[in-house]
Amino acid sequence: MSRNLALFDLDHTLLPLDSDQAWAHFIAGLGIEGAAQHAEEIDDYYRQYVAGTLDMAAYLNYTLAPLARHSREQLDAWHAQFMEKVIAPAILPAARELVQRHIEAGDLCCIVTATNVFITRPIGKALGFDHLLGIDLGTEGGDPLARFTGNAVGVPTFREGKITRTESWLASLGHRLQDFPQSWFYSDSINDVPLLELVTHPVATNPDPRLRAIATERGWPVIELFA
Repeated sequence: MSRNLALFDLDHTLLPLDSDQAWAHFIAGLGIEGAAQHAEEIDDYYRQYVAGTLDMAAYLNYTLAPLARHSREQLDAWHAQFMEKVIAPAILPAARELVQRHIEAGDLCCIVTATNVFITRPIGKALGFDHLLGIDLGTEGGDPLARFTGNAVGVPTFREGKITRTESWLASLGHRLQDFPQSWFYSDSINDVPLLELVTHPVATNPDPRLRAIATERGWPVIELFA
């Protein structure tokens, strides 16, 4: 197999923001009841994520609950506004060019993010990705188009879970990670060290201080896609 593999984290890697946090603040800005308090709590969870102390189960229970309070049609309408007003301006040329280089090289490209797929899948498409792995969401009756239950399903794409989900996704395509001649993973986060250690080309991308220190110690390249 001559094709290479390029994996990307999303938040603070390809985007200069955290998409879940940005979504919470966007919804709060619409004046929806309870949304402002929700956004404040999400800010606290984000600080835990940066510190490497996040309880993912508690975070998911909290952050996903509001999705069950609204119809899919309403959520989709809000998300379209979110894409236009928040995400589109945040997709910067350097990030788009990095992704495009891998796509044009014929690499198998995928975003692997710890944010849920409702928020991130349209962002992945806007960046040119055909594949995205994120927190999968339960729906009423298991119908993919039905109302969200507010629960996550499957293995969360977080820390070692990113390895599990990536390996399962590759297996579904008839591949194994070790079969690729070259593999990249771009990430900003200390939480992503497990997957960074598995690829042939780990790239610390706009790294947090602890990941920057590890990258320096191990000789991993460091790139900055935005200030």
